[in-house]
Amino acid sequence: MAQDHGNEERLALIDNKPVSPETADWLGRVDGIAPVIEKWREEGERQRFSPVPVFEALRDAGFPRMLVSRHLGGAQVTLETGSQALQALSRVDPAVAWQMGVQAAIGRLSDYLPEPTAGELFRDQDALVVGSVNPTGVAEAVDGGYRLSGRWGFASGSAHAAWLVCAARVTVDGAPRHTEHGPEIRMLFVPKQAVRMLDNWHTLGLRGTGSEDYEVDDVFVADAYTVAQRDMFFAPPARPSRGYGISYYDFGLFGSSSTVLGAARGALREFQRLAVAKKPMAGTTTLAAAHTVQERFARAEAQVRASRLLLADAAWHAERFGEVGGDSLSATVRLAAATVADQCCAAIDSLFTVAGTSSLYASSMLERYFRDAHSAAKHITLSPTNVEMTGQYLLGGGLSMRR
Repeated sequence: MAQDHGNEERLALIDNKPVSPETADWLGRVDGIAPVIEKWREEGERQRFSPVPVFEALRDAGFPRMLVSRHLGGAQVTLETGSQALQALSRVDPAVAWQMGVQAAIGRLSDYLPEPTAGELFRDQDALVVGSVNPTGVAEAVDGGYRLSGRWGFASGSAHAAWLVCAARVTVDGAPRHTEHGPEIRMLFVPKQAVRMLDNWHTLGLRGTGSEDYEVDDVFVADAYTVAQRDMFFAPPARPSRGYGISYYDFGLFGSSSTVLGAARGALREFQRLAVAKKPMAGTTTLAAAHTVQERFARAEAQVRASRLLLADAAWHAERFGEVGGDSLSATVRLAAATVADQCCAAIDSLFTVAGTSSLYASSMLERYFRDAHSAAKHITLSPTNVEMTGQYLLGGGLSMRR
């Protein structure tokens, strides 16, 4: 008969798989700053952005530049390490993990920007660089650059940002400028002082991310502070400062999916603690003794374990085939990210339900994981559309973003 090591160890066998020294280091960094995040977690929810001590702890531990080239002062960790670190942060506070995931995604643009600009934004200053890659603005082409105007949404982490990226359609004399691939779209970086933030982040979940809308009104942006969207579908050109030979759109999905996965992992452990202690009203045994609860919990455990393996597999493929994988790699990554979100939200839903009234209160981390995971899953990178588009590709069609 196998030796009984207790509930926590029984459900952590997957964690007994050895991790690299790099991953162990970053998981240790999460442990080191977890008390600070926990101390200020409720304040972040109340004020709707992370308190300064949390940002300072993240910055000092290296998280904002975790996935930036070493040449630019970053850590340039592997995708597997970055994903695991974000999962660990999300178990402490999904809102914090979300902001670091967004910073990791926007940080990928450092490989596409001219090197002097990339150094200015990501090496020479330590505040966040965030914003939106959804082209809801207009960039009128002028000598040396563009006149930018528009409004963008979801600037997660903007409270601690120095620069914001704004995606815009390029115009000439007010008319859209086209390339051989269609309307020209560019990512334009502007300093935060040139931006007007809008206090509209009142949401169900991820409240502490400060993901406000922002506006820019006729601001000049030099060409050196822009990136062509078309280039982002391919791995950035090789150069000494390049961090990753992976396209922006194949890379950016890991932050969002890692946040949802981390929330689901946290929900499993939170429910386990609750189930072994709670007796339902008028009941004589704990939740953990109920057959229905046991079955639900085991299925949720399986969904989360499968998600961990699926995401790690996608990271492995992205690391090794980033420059040559093409649409096959993009389909693999998009399918993995969307499936992880779907399965992890389903697992959290199940646990939230069988926890009874205990999960209703804001003091419950199950309630937090439920709200934050479902809010994160609304992101386009986790949309069920990715499953549909991957199916179209696997059945012989093209790999579209959306219909």
